[in-house]
Formats: sequence, structure tokens, C-alpha cells
Amino acid sequence: QLYREARECLTLLSQRLGSQKFFFGDSPASLDALVFSRLAPLLKAKLPNGKLQQHLKSLQNLCNYCTSILSLYFPWDGGESRPPPDPVGSG
Repeated sequence: QLYREARECLTLLSQRLGSQKFFFGDSPASLDALVFSRLAPLLKAKLPNGKLQQHLKSLQNLCNYCTSILSLYFPWDGGESRPPPDPVGSG
């Protein structure tokens, strides 16, 4: 029952997002912060049962949404390499 409802919720989010960058157009809103905070761990974590994760991965627009937010707002978590640390005393 819970899995079915979670799956349905993901499907509805995907339909609502459609091809938009964010849920309310071109700029993020508080809903985007909330949705991303739930989707990103589900998308990225290693889970003992991956049924819900597989469903999320089948919803390409939600995957792209998470990847876009990661690269825009968390570039060091989005796969880019970190710059070398500043030497001590350099500023």
C-alpha cells in the first residue's frame, strides 16, 4: 500500500513538472526545495530494496530535475572535481 502510494506520488510529480525547469516555471520556489530534498536521496542512495528508486529513474524529467538542481546549487556534489585547497596563509 505505502509503496503504491509513493509510486503514484512520484508519477504525479513527474506529470506536474512536465518539461518545466522548476515546478512553477523558470525560478525555484519553496516547493522545489521540498521536492528536491526528498527526491535526491531516493535517486542517489544505495537502498536495500530499489523498487521505488527504479520507478524514479524511469521518470526522466524528475531525474533531470534533480541533476539540474545538483549542478546549479551543489556543484561539488554534482560530480565536478573540487578545486585544490588554498595553501595555508595564502589569503
